[in-house]
Amino acid sequence: MKEIRLGIIGLGNIAQQHINNIIQGEVANCKITAVASRNKTPLADEIGAQHFSHYSELMDSGLVDAVLIATPTLSHFEMSEYALKRHLHVMLEKPIGLSSYEGEQLLKLVPQGCQFALMLNQRTDPTYAKIKQTVDSGVLGKIQRTHWTMTNWFRPDIYFNVSDWRATWKGEGGGLLVNQCIHNLDIFQWVCGLPSQITAFSEFGKYHPIEVEDEVTAYLRYDNQATGVFIGSTGEAPGVNRFDIIGDKGSLHFDSGKLIQKLNNQSTSEFCHTTTDMFGMPEVAETDISTTEKVNQHAIIMNNFIDAINQGTPLIAPADAGLASLDIANAILLSSWQQQSINLPLDRIAYQQELEQKISQSSLREKSNVTATVDMSKSYR
Repeated sequence: MKEIRLGIIGLGNIAQQHINNIIQGEVANCKITAVASRNKTPLADEIGAQHFSHYSELMDSGLVDAVLIATPTLSHFEMSEYALKRHLHVMLEKPIGLSSYEGEQLLKLVPQGCQFALMLNQRTDPTYAKIKQTVDSGVLGKIQRTHWTMTNWFRPDIYFNVSDWRATWKGEGGGLLVNQCIHNLDIFQWVCGLPSQITAFSEFGKYHPIEVEDEVTAYLRYDNQATGVFIGSTGEAPGVNRFDIIGDKGSLHFDSGKLIQKLNNQSTSEFCHTTTDMFGMPEVAETDISTTEKVNQHAIIMNNFIDAINQGTPLIAPADAGLASLDIANAILLSSWQQQSINLPLDRIAYQQELEQKISQSSLREKSNVTATVDMSKSYR
């Protein structure tokens, strides 16, 4: 199988994670042949790659078949556009852009034969995969209600202070929703589908000296009359990660690493309409279906990307899959700004106009010279 020549653009924390996976042999049939960053680093020589100070030089060099873009969000569109126009395969760190409108425009540029993937690595999480498998099997019956409280994305001020682009409309297009919770919103819609309407309340700079959202509460309505609630925060410690899916025949409950399945011996609706027991309830069987399996999520996505290039293997997370979660994030913000419910499919142009107004009043922050302690393993939830 062909060894794919990979160029890595951006050498920040997440890029280091990918580089380590590749040089440690976690990703097969892939060799890093070039890296791009503003300042030269000894890393390039250490891994035998050529260093470029600008992404365009790397992409024009002829040294790469594919690129991994791991730069601040504001540059995702520009760099992906440049790569796709040169028929390079692209692995893009999330999100696909500052907005789903940007992502939509990028997808129009994908040439035939090019693989364009997004690092939606949590789709490979064994627990989330089991949740999706269970829901898709129909064992829970018609989904009636969903509720995800995801507030253990706590971030202290230094997380923002050491960056000039994070938590700004100009640099990131948002905060909690497009950085941390974009993974959860992806899993939410992957499992439960897209809502038809969102009513949301966002708090901007409630816990941190930032201009974007660091707490949200959203109410979701679906075409089948199901309802949902999503709550996210970067200001709570220790925080909560609880995901409930309630169906007519049973339910799933994920909390603190445990996944509990509850199945009724009779559907709730049937029991409700036929029982003569005024205070009765269907009998329920409760089972712990938690998994202790650990996987290297980022390596799985990268291996799948390489296999897609070499063999046409379907992508686990094609770039177009990143639009749905961004639509939800954008709708939550639009609902908060306009103080009204937002219908989906999202009017992406209307959101883009609102975002551009925010961007026009935004500026990148002045970076702190404080040295931050970085342990990437603590960043994953």
